[in-house]
Amino acid sequence: MQTHLALLRGINISGTKMIKMDALTKALELIGFKNVRTYIQSGNVFVDSEETASKVGFIIKQELFKTFGHDVPIIVIEKKDLTDCLKTNPFLNDKNHDVKQLYVAFVSKELQENSIHDLKISNFKPDEVHIDKNKIFIKYFADPGKTKLDSNYIEKKLNCIATIRNWNTINKLLEFYL
Repeated sequence: MQTHLALLRGINISGTKMIKMDALTKALELIGFKNVRTYIQSGNVFVDSEETASKVGFIIKQELFKTFGHDVPIIVIEKKDLTDCLKTNPFLNDKNHDVKQLYVAFVSKELQENSIHDLKISNFKPDEVHIDKNKIFIKYFADPGKTKLDSNYIEKKLNCIATIRNWNTINKLLEFYL
């Protein structure tokens, strides 16, 4: 049995796609997932399963639509994805970094280094990004809630699913695995 982390995109934000975490936990337990637990209301769900990550994502997506009526994009990651964030985030090397500026966008496909050109990041200066396979490390200089460099923009420019978590959430999610 393996622990998977399903990152649900766009739930419980500004009153849209509302799903209570206790109801979500119960629904996923009823369809056979073990040790279901959530972290905060923004769609971070751990499940234990014998299934592959892609199958887990498919099953959860189907259940969310069936039970709650919401079509929710999902990215399933593993412990290694989170530990890699700690090892490869280039913005951690800056001694003056503020963790409130650091975010990670998890994307549904492996990106090439030249994908950064597709993002047209120069439009968002002084914000910075760094691409590492299925992750985009972001350092926002302005209020992240007001930027146009968000999941919708990333999805449109890179033709993928993307969901963003702040650096504190990344660290908390990793604690769930430890």
